[in-house]
Amino acid sequence: MTHVVVVGGGVSGLAAAHRLRALLGPSARLTLVEQAGALGGKLRTIALAGVDYDAGAETFLVRRPEAVELVGRLGLADRLVHPTPARAGLRAGGRTVPLPARTVLGVPADPDTLTGVLSPEGVQRVRAERERPLRWPAGGDVSVGELVTERFGDEVTQRLVEPLLGGVYAGRARALGLRATMPALAAELDAGAAAGRRQSLGGAAATVLRDESGAPVFGALVGGMRVLVDALRDGAAAKVRTGLPVRALHRNAAGWRVEIGSAPRPEYVDADAVVLAVPPPALRRLLEPLSPPASSAAAGVDVASMAIVALALPRDVELPASSGVLVGAAEPLHVKAFTYASRKWAHLGGGPVLVRASIGRHGDAAALQADDGELVRRVLADLRALTGITATPLDSAVVRWGGGLPQYEVGHADRVTAIERGVAELPGLAVAGAALHGVGIAACIGTATAAADRVAAQLAVTP
Repeated sequence: MTHVVVVGGGVSGLAAAHRLRALLGPSARLTLVEQAGALGGKLRTIALAGVDYDAGAETFLVRRPEAVELVGRLGLADRLVHPTPARAGLRAGGRTVPLPARTVLGVPADPDTLTGVLSPEGVQRVRAERERPLRWPAGGDVSVGELVTERFGDEVTQRLVEPLLGGVYAGRARALGLRATMPALAAELDAGAAAGRRQSLGGAAATVLRDESGAPVFGALVGGMRVLVDALRDGAAAKVRTGLPVRALHRNAAGWRVEIGSAPRPEYVDADAVVLAVPPPALRRLLEPLSPPASSAAAGVDVASMAIVALALPRDVELPASSGVLVGAAEPLHVKAFTYASRKWAHLGGGPVLVRASIGRHGDAAALQADDGELVRRVLADLRALTGITATPLDSAVVRWGGGLPQYEVGHADRVTAIERGVAELPGLAVAGAALHGVGIAACIGTATAAADRVAAQLAVTP
């Protein structure tokens, strides 16, 4: 009987197990091992004032097919919802303004949208950028902050790019690489360089945005992401073992031996194949004796920590008419973003007013050293400064994500290639997760599908 062990019970591991069940059939044995006490990873739905509310990833891209198609296969299409038309805001230069349209993660394609966000001098510098040819080596990579600052100036980096990249990666613009964080923009620059076209960064951004449609960008699930976690778990029909670390992988004649549990009393589980859906530090450790080059590449993927502070406010509280606000690192506030959930999601309206804040950027450990009560106090102070709201919460919760967000720094694509090349030399082993080809739910599902397909294909031809 075929036996596959999936290490990691986040959305990547769950999606891999679900896909393996579909490929290998009901007779295959699947074991899902998760170090934490519960499944879901960075998907966590909590009860906040009696409402199911996400205190981890709350949404996924619907312009990528992976998540939407999986939701449909799981029979959850009737739970799929999209944000309201409320626009996001931006805290820049001490003012809250609407988030400018026509930017690629903050890289501006249209200077006319930046009035009120940048100083007049900053807007003029953006206009002048298109007159300065950009020397871009095809296939090259550079930090987003370095390139944007050189082309547009510090204001664009601090007021636009930092808040947007901070919201997605909890990272710093001067460390994150353009090729991994903005692949469409890098591809357009590559095409221009290969064709010998005179180009600029703003012109490349405009080309990337040219085909944008009016279709929704994001989706969520009524009932929270717990609905997705439960459906994947049930559909995978795997033996789930939580609260157990995976200490090591060993090759043997039958395939693999997985060492789990405590060091004094380890347990060994034999398997024909293994899927690793774990964060970079664990991936480095498990691959070290098997593929030193892949392990070294995984060690090069740094991680950031953050926390979500969720608040339930009285029903009579009046939120701003926006879906939330992104906050630049230069602003004198603790938070990096607020989501006004009761404005953003229609299905969350009518009850307590729900707000969540995210705190923590890469390299800023001090921001998370306060206890939960102090974090709530800081968030309430920032909310008051931004909105004037002074209401006492009906309920609050703090969820910390230690090392939860991989940093896609310059050269990330090369590191991922080295990881995948090293693993490809180990039959019956595959990797998946946010450290590879995208931190979002849809991207994680994509890596999980690829990992499951690889394992199933190898098992099909193995005597």
